[in-house]
Amino acid sequence: MATNAVDETEATEATTDEKAVDTTESDEATHTEAPAEAAAVETKEASPSGVGQGAAAVVSAALGVVSLTGSWLGTVAAARQNLVGQLETAQGASVAKQIQAVYGDAWQTTALWGGLFAVIALVVGVATLARPAFGTPGRIQAPWIKSVAWAGVALGVIGLFLAVLKYTGILLGLPSAS
Repeated sequence: MATNAVDETEATEATTDEKAVDTTESDEATHTEAPAEAAAVETKEASPSGVGQGAAAVVSAALGVVSLTGSWLGTVAAARQNLVGQLETAQGASVAKQIQAVYGDAWQTTALWGGLFAVIALVVGVATLARPAFGTPGRIQAPWIKSVAWAGVALGVIGLFLAVLKYTGILLGLPSAS
């Protein structure tokens, strides 16, 4: 009986040791999986979402549209230049000088502001398209961001072209005063 009791005790201890080992192994597996999951969550939170690039693309397109349609700032600057032209032009000045001072300078001011908005649209659009080259390797820019940024660049080029044509008088130049 004494031998039998010792055998039962050893069997119970062996079973308990096996359970302890199994529990320890599953705890170790859980500890190694937990940091991996935490690292995945940190990576997901730390990676850029592309919101800034999307916003820059939209701003580029909006500035391109403003360069084509005109802006409040350009209108106010043209009105100011019109007033300055009226004040500086003498009553005895020739008709050509009066037209240039009152209308021509205001038209050129509008063209300058349109050109400025076009250049800003170009810079923002190109920077948005070039941004992935300087960002996280392997991260792809969303297709809609590229499309909107390219639209901003295209509108900026058209706006700049039209601004140069307006400023030089090739497009809708002043009438001759003959």
